[in-house]
Amino acid sequence: MTTSVALALDFGGTKVEAALVTSDGVLVDGTRFRQPTGRNAASVDIENSVRSVVMNSLETLPTDATLVGVGIGCAGPIERSVGHVSPLNVPAWRGYPLRDFVTSIVHPIAGEVPVHLEMDGVAITLAEHWVGAAQGVDNVMGMVISTGIGGGLISGGRVLTGSGGNAGHIGHIEVAGIVGENTFGSTSLLEAMASGPHTVAWARTQGFTGTTGEELAAAYAAGDPVAHDAIVRTGTAVGQAIASATALLDLDIVAIGGGFAQSTPDLFDVIKQTVGRHHFAFVRKVRVVPSGLSGAGPLIGAAALIHRSELVP
Repeated sequence: MTTSVALALDFGGTKVEAALVTSDGVLVDGTRFRQPTGRNAASVDIENSVRSVVMNSLETLPTDATLVGVGIGCAGPIERSVGHVSPLNVPAWRGYPLRDFVTSIVHPIAGEVPVHLEMDGVAITLAEHWVGAAQGVDNVMGMVISTGIGGGLISGGRVLTGSGGNAGHIGHIEVAGIVGENTFGSTSLLEAMASGPHTVAWARTQGFTGTTGEELAAAYAAGDPVAHDAIVRTGTAVGQAIASATALLDLDIVAIGGGFAQSTPDLFDVIKQTVGRHHFAFVRKVRVVPSGLSGAGPLIGAAALIHRSELVP
């Protein structure tokens, strides 16, 4: 009996990963590969990274498995209808035809399988709904707090993509009462104040001497007061954004992943306390939980674009 697998590709601001994923949402051992991307990378180098991980994963396809499609989750914004991407933290790619590029690699090897591109927030939300923390819940927001802040939405059991594929871009909504770093001309965006790098940058203005989210997390665990204030500030901003999104969409659960979201469990306490101060009971009821998928979530979500395609418009 053959196993149906999808090739999953997750493209972000610092790395690109690929892996094979079964129809049960499980990464196939030995098929996961990673290469760098980055703000300063040239387009040809980024292409080489994508080609490398795709080829490496395809070469590991088990003899008893059938490739049924390719799912791509990419940092936004995207142009869904034409398969173009403009990831904010990768300036070399603006309007880049990522879907066509991946298709040109895969089809000569695996035949004309479907290749589906969505924003990475959509992918991670699908993953949480499929095999993660939001199983059985039909009104969901998935979030990633890492180098940037992204998100995706499921409403009434169906993925919301919007006209261009960018619905759920919660990192670029405005948050009141907190001033972040200038990010694309604004200091009031959630990402400007609450992403990992921007949280560290604020802490450094207060005397923190570290340079990474990991160092900030360690300082928080050691009782550093500046690190404490930084986590409270970020959790408050995220909580305000979640409360606003819930007021708009009547969400039941928000599942949050990403490296910086794991800095301390106390971050979730601050987020929940902030949401809990909202005046509407239907907002206060939303559950805010850590991702149930750890670092595999983005790849499982990309595969869900193939294995769970009935949920995607």
